[in-house]
Amino acid sequence: MLRGIRFPDDKDFSGCSIFGMMNVRGEKFNGEDMITAIANMKDRSNGLGGGFAAYGIYPQYADLYCFQMMYDDEGARKESEEFLEASFEIETAEIIPTRACEGVRESPLLWRYFMQPRQKVTCELEDVESFIVSVVMDINRKIDGAFVFSSGKDMGVFKGVGFPEDIGRFFRLEEYEGYSWVAHGRFPTNTQAWWGGAHPFNILDWSVVHNGEISSYGINKRYLEMYGYVCTLFTDTEVVAYAVDLLVRRHGLSVEDMAKVLAAPLWDEIDRMPAEGKQLHTALRQTYGSILMNGPFSIIISNRNQMIGLTDRIRLRPLVAGRSGDIRYISSEEAPMHLIDDNVEDTWIPRGGEPIIAELENIARPAAVEENLLSLSGADS
Repeated sequence: MLRGIRFPDDKDFSGCSIFGMMNVRGEKFNGEDMITAIANMKDRSNGLGGGFAAYGIYPQYADLYCFQMMYDDEGARKESEEFLEASFEIETAEIIPTRACEGVRESPLLWRYFMQPRQKVTCELEDVESFIVSVVMDINRKIDGAFVFSSGKDMGVFKGVGFPEDIGRFFRLEEYEGYSWVAHGRFPTNTQAWWGGAHPFNILDWSVVHNGEISSYGINKRYLEMYGYVCTLFTDTEVVAYAVDLLVRRHGLSVEDMAKVLAAPLWDEIDRMPAEGKQLHTALRQTYGSILMNGPFSIIISNRNQMIGLTDRIRLRPLVAGRSGDIRYISSEEAPMHLIDDNVEDTWIPRGGEPIIAELENIARPAAVEENLLSLSGADS
């Protein structure tokens, strides 16, 4: 032992925990296993943030957009509702059910709205989803004390300040059933801990949980602003959610090509590639260089059809995948999979910069995506 230096714990937790669980046949399960799994990695978080995203939980409103909102006060709520009513038919507006939980204190007002754009609005729109994004940005930027933290269909985000297992109990997640879930335990280092800054980050159906640091946040943020995305939640991970929406939904990139942008190879690696690969990677780097994500990261990206795991190109943060029958897992550690499932068949570590993709069965997708799909169906992925 070096004189004057103590090493009280020789384990490097690498901060934050992420966990994802998806049934590829679309069969639903409640949030109990997710709470158990993320609690198993409690040493990776410090009680300053936790959260979950779940898909398939609002079948009675499956065709409506669900805005889940945080308000500082009643004034912010009333102003936001007036803003929404100008463009949306609101079918249901209600307080998000919660329960008292010792580890969760001083929560904001939490409301959710199931709604669709008014017909006169949709008639003027070529792209309804981009309109939804613009509404989210306007509320977060212009209405003091109001934040949209979830805006997709048949899904919801549940997050706040506390350990993730406490957040899960606070939001009564054992009462929800979905076919795909992701979870996060936060250990903030460079940004403040507050309810809106907890993970997951969401836009439309996209949700992102992240372990690591996006050191390119500044240039990523400025690039996204050119396309109407405004970062207001004071956490670097926010840019990942918006970048995925831009690349996949708006620009039509496959998940594989999206990964080539976010976790791009070094230029000397590109130079050694065969001609076809070199041409593709060069074009992506030249087009999207300002949205490349620098820094250590492992992330889980989810939407209504997919759960995607991705690390930085040299794997500075851990990620492991697993399979058990129709269930697919992505996690910071292997132990939580075995804790909740005695029948895990395969586990493996994905290569840096290469996405692992779990996907609902029997969904339509473009032929090019079909050819390139890297499935979680085998451990040699």
